[in-house]
Formats: sequence, C-alpha cells, structure tokens
Amino acid sequence: MKIRNLLDLFTILPEDERIIVDVLRQVVIETLPEYCKEKISYNVPFFYGNKGICIIWPSTIPRGGIKKGVLLGFWYGHRLYDPDCFLSHGTNKQIFYKIYQTLEEIDEKPIKKLLKEAIKLDSTFKKVS
Repeated sequence: MKIRNLLDLFTILPEDERIIVDVLRQVVIETLPEYCKEKISYNVPFFYGNKGICIIWPSTIPRGGIKKGVLLGFWYGHRLYDPDCFLSHGTNKQIFYKIYQTLEEIDEKPIKKLLKEAIKLDSTFKKVS
C-alpha cells in the first residue's frame, strides 16, 4: 500500500481515526511556523522544518507499533523539555509519543507546549537540503 496524499489516507481510515488525525493535524499546522512543511512519509502525515518534528500515525497504517488509536510522535522527543511527563516512550530511544483513543482525550495545551519546544530544538539544526 502506497499512500500519496491525505485523501488516500482519509479514504482508508475508519471514521474515529480519521477525526483524531484531522484534529491533531490542525493543532500541529496552527502551531508550527511557516517554514515547516507537511508531507506523507511512511504512509502517514509527517511534519518537518530543518529536520523531522512530529508524525501522526493511525493504528490502521501498518508498522506504527500501535494496535489501537492514533499516535502523535515527536521525532526528537528524547531531547524535549517535558516536565509534565506528557509523552511516553517505548522501545524507540528517540521518538516520544502520546496515543489517543478518542477525540475527547485531545488537550491542545500540552501538545502546543511540546510543539513549541520541538520548534526551538529544530531551529538549532542545520537545514536539510
């Protein structure tokens, strides 16, 4: 399966995952500065600036490592200041994440706080050409 755009992705997702992905995307897009871009990578929405910032991975898409819900992963999560311990980390030493099972679980405040941390960190990286 090769997903080339959001329409392809939204076509195959069950409604509950599609809504969570859509809301998370809106929060990310509203928070990231203009120089950051979104692309479909690994068949899911991937946001990057100078390097990877975050990824939104619905459980319907294989190889995400989750059986249910939608994962919001921070590419350099291990380097983010997260005093509230909002993010979890599994076996991956770099990507820290939060998994959402329902729309009601989404609280924009901690997500935006971590996105701002991720943007600060991204600004210390050299642009990938």
